[in-house]
Amino acid sequence: MSDRKGIFAGDDPFEIVRDWLDQARFEEPNDPDAIALATVDADGLPNARMVLLKEIEADAFVFYTNYNSPKAVELDSAGKAAFVMHWKSLRRQIKVRGLVSREDGPQADEYFASRSLKSRLGAWASMQSQPLPSRNTLLAEVARVTARFGATPPRPPFWGGYRVLPLEIEFWADGAFRLHDRFVWRREKLDLAWKVSRLSP
Repeated sequence: MSDRKGIFAGDDPFEIVRDWLDQARFEEPNDPDAIALATVDADGLPNARMVLLKEIEADAFVFYTNYNSPKAVELDSAGKAAFVMHWKSLRRQIKVRGLVSREDGPQADEYFASRSLKSRLGAWASMQSQPLPSRNTLLAEVARVTARFGATPPRPPFWGGYRVLPLEIEFWADGAFRLHDRFVWRREKLDLAWKVSRLSP
């Protein structure tokens, strides 16, 4: 569109996301790559939580989690998800909606190996989101898996990634008097071209 310029300019929405995230890394004091991930359970009840976005690929967004967690169960069941990235310091946000698939191969292995040793051991020790009798129970399990794996824990079979392949990406920037700027990129299928529209504030 003729008035899509400045921070909204570009022919590739993933490049715009990368640019905004790069700026946020200099401005946002904590976790500029945090996203609010929304899923839906089998009864249609929405769920949301914060996770860390780890990769922006050419056509997808990737994060990692425990496959036994409620979020993973909901992602696998629905095959769809949405998330929001919000940077208060920049007064901007990005909303993404799309289809979901697992990243459970060498790419997940490589990312897991890049994590700190304590984070890798913690992934083995934590039954994510399941009831926990006490913190001491968790610490005892950390000690147990540390004794088992030492300094080279492999990626757990119940831990890996998810890839969100977007059908919609919306860019929002704060405007004076709440006259915000919003542009949405939409496509009906993953192999179709994007259509870009300006939205009312």
